[in-house]
Amino acid sequence: MNKDDESGEHPRPRSEPAGATAPDSGKPQRPQEGGGILMGRIFGVPVYVAPSWFLVAALITWVFGGQIERVLPELGNARYLVSLFFAVAFYASVLVHELAHTVAALRFKLPVRRIQLQFFGGVSEIEKECETPGREFVLAVVGPLLSLVLAGAFYAAMYAAEPGTVPGVLLAGLMISNLIVAAFNLLPGLPLDGGRMLRAVVWKITGKPMSGTVAAAWVGRALAVTVLIGLPLLTHTGALGNDTREISGLETVMDALLAAILAAIIWTGAGNSLRMARLREHLPELRARTLTRRAVPVGSDTPLSEALRRANEAGARALVVVDGQGEPKALVRESAIVGVPQHRRPWVAVGGLAQDLTEGMRVPADLAGEALLDKLRTTPATEYLVVEESGEIYGVLSTADVERAFVQAMARPGS
Repeated sequence: MNKDDESGEHPRPRSEPAGATAPDSGKPQRPQEGGGILMGRIFGVPVYVAPSWFLVAALITWVFGGQIERVLPELGNARYLVSLFFAVAFYASVLVHELAHTVAALRFKLPVRRIQLQFFGGVSEIEKECETPGREFVLAVVGPLLSLVLAGAFYAAMYAAEPGTVPGVLLAGLMISNLIVAAFNLLPGLPLDGGRMLRAVVWKITGKPMSGTVAAAWVGRALAVTVLIGLPLLTHTGALGNDTREISGLETVMDALLAAILAAIIWTGAGNSLRMARLREHLPELRARTLTRRAVPVGSDTPLSEALRRANEAGARALVVVDGQGEPKALVRESAIVGVPQHRRPWVAVGGLAQDLTEGMRVPADLAGEALLDKLRTTPATEYLVVEESGEIYGVLSTADVERAFVQAMARPGS
């Protein structure tokens, strides 16, 4: 299963069916690391196993062990060792599926934060969106395509294995499981790969990525309802070739639970895709120049009360500490000002309330949209110095102002 949505996505990490890709959220934040046990790096991308994987591996071991008992009863309890090997091999196939997305993303110069194996599959966390519908389609289709290739390879290998043996059973199970992964991910609804492919097609036809996202997201929600109702019905009507007389109460509960979990994952992923698409639609509205507070320069030994008086006279809302040559050295933190009682402000120098400037805290005045957010994420801070191309001070940008503008844009009617 997998996850890489532009679908309008932000994030960031969530559980999705195998083969999903996911971009990051527009809100300035420190990049998230971790997400489970680090297994290593492939192509420089960290691969994590989420704690939920162990639960699924145990479930697969138990269920597949029961299937093996019917075919190879002579194995006894050793069947669980074989089924555990199957669980690991299956998730290795899921990892290959995710690597297909990762390699395609890296080929398109899209940064990949991490790959995570988790409940019901894996996710490739891709931090940026594709620039064209063609690339979006390729990025989505490579995962299911590689799962189909793996299914074909396991099918071919079955001819070299003797039927009714452990290798034969394992190869058959891996062939079928990869076919299921490919088929499931080709369903045309977000957050599945097929949904991204549908999104790319609608995007190409309309010229609007948002139209593609809306169409694929609503199809995804319809799929969620279909899975919730249809999966238990398929089992209990014998449509899957099973004997309905052998269905127990426990199997009924398990089928309903599985359907509910899958439906919830698809429904939530589709909703996240819509939300993130709207987010990215409003990103261009976030401009450093329009969000910047006017600032006044003050010396580090200037009393806070005097500095605030100068700011009020100039209609400014920020203070920049400068040296004797007028070069900016620090920014007075708004939170520090608020923490100084009124009666103490004449006796407190602004230098003691300031944060030293680093190169990462200098933001070009013309930055906007995702480029602005990337800049803020690179160096997390509460305030940034906004400068013109010439190096002249334009003002101070507060993270709180950026977040407030973003929330207001997202809450706007029709968004």
